[in-house]
Amino acid sequence: MSRAFCAFVRAGCANAIIVAFAGLIMALLAAGPTLAVQPDEVLPDAKLEARARALSADLRCLVCQNQSIDDSNAPLARDLRLLVRERLTAGDSDAAVMNYVVARYGEFVLLKPPVNGSTLLLWLGPPAMLLLTLIFLLMKVRRDRLVREAKVKPLSVAEQARLDAMLKDGGNS
Repeated sequence: MSRAFCAFVRAGCANAIIVAFAGLIMALLAAGPTLAVQPDEVLPDAKLEARARALSADLRCLVCQNQSIDDSNAPLARDLRLLVRERLTAGDSDAAVMNYVVARYGEFVLLKPPVNGSTLLLWLGPPAMLLLTLIFLLMKVRRDRLVREAKVKPLSVAEQARLDAMLKDGGNS
């Protein structure tokens, strides 16, 4: 640890940091997930509404990109929620609704895209990067250990004498 950090901890500021961090965690946990579905969007049929919510949870908001349309307040997300409900009330199956939305907006609209040729890199990229990182770290640890364990030959009598002479002369030899 650095001296500055140790001095900071000794000064009693560590407790304040811990309390602030705990407060932040509690605030984040208390916030919880909130849904952006407006009351005028809710279907009167509870079964259709449950299907609409399930479908909406699997569709990405194209504006927010990392939120489902169920969680997003963006106008486009509202339009997509209404489109899903409209298709369900028209009698479409869940698969038909998803196919319709994917046909209009592409596979990017799916929060969990299927594994196929166009998404193979998306699915295999993160595990491949993790594997490469682990291999790199293992090689580095092994190399560092070998370097630490390498035995350095002591200087011969002649080399030691030459070094002593250089140190006496101030390195001018």
